Amino acid sequence: MSQGGAAGMTESLSGSLESGPRHIAERLVEKAGLPAVAEIGRLTGGKNNQVFQVTLTDGSLRVLKCYHVDARDDRDRLRAEWSYLNYAWERKVRNIPEPIACDPSHAAGLYGFVAGRKLAAAEIDAAAVAAAAAFVVAVNAAPHRPEVLDAGSEACFTIANHLATVDRRVARFADIDDSAPQAEEARRFVADRLKPSWQRVRGEIVRDIGREGLDPEAKIARPIVSPSDFGFHNMLCDDLGHLSVIDFEYAGRDDPAKLVCDFFCQPEIPVPIQFFDTFADQIVRELGLPTEDRRRCAILLDAYRIKWVCIILNEFLALGSSRRAFADPGARAERCRRQLERAGQRLALVAR
Repeated sequence: MSQGGAAGMTESLSGSLESGPRHIAERLVEKAGLPAVAEIGRLTGGKNNQVFQVTLTDGSLRVLKCYHVDARDDRDRLRAEWSYLNYAWERKVRNIPEPIACDPSHAAGLYGFVAGRKLAAAEIDAAAVAAAAAFVVAVNAAPHRPEVLDAGSEACFTIANHLATVDRRVARFADIDDSAPQAEEARRFVADRLKPSWQRVRGEIVRDIGREGLDPEAKIARPIVSPSDFGFHNMLCDDLGHLSVIDFEYAGRDDPAKLVCDFFCQPEIPVPIQFFDTFADQIVRELGLPTEDRRRCAILLDAYRIKWVCIILNEFLALGSSRRAFADPGARAERCRRQLERAGQRLALVAR
């Protein structure tokens, strides 16, 4: 793993300074039979976890990832990422971090270091989108056994599951954290814009699936092995232009339509909507998926735009703020201001 979405190094950690991560790194390095730890330094930019660059005495690099744990969140981020990377590694996929060793008791994993930089939004072209689709196809190559993995985070196996997921996310904002900066502005945004938009979109989706003759309770024909939270924000480009994919803490079995919609709705490095058809078609064609999967991609796109507006607004919920503070203890007021502005911009894309 590389920076895990992080921007770069901060302080060096040695001696007693933040000895917890260093001691975990030392134990995992020893467990893997690697040279000793020479230095460990915090990487900035991760949104949910703490990520460290580990330099070994032979000069090689590894990455230590300490996952956020909270009793209010039952997701096992280490298990999801560790399982997915091992599944992909067994299928000879190599543009991912190598899984080296993990410590479930401390919710920590040691991974290979992947060099590279994030692409700028202006660099997202047809070739980059095709490479992203090719990664999904490669991970789902034979032997295709998604059943050996847990369901992905918020996995959906029926159309009704998709609608219920967004219902739950919107409903959470009945409990906006009173201590959050701009909490009142967030409440007005949810009441005046988010909820009415979702009710309109939800009603139109129900009408669409009725016209298409789709059963909202029918199980999808073929779940895929999904990286989840899949987008260029979780990819790195090396000096030769090759893309690697990182961060799989939400990964698992899921609906291919969810992957496609998430890919075009994540806000950090937006993917131009002009590539939606070619991306969806490539995945459906090369994986031999049924036509119903392709139809769900188009029908559910606006539902996922709403879902991602909710994700952007997580800063106004106590649990979302807790994760952000764990990964980056920066100023919450600025994060809230920025996220509320971004939520408005993304909601404007919902047009039916």
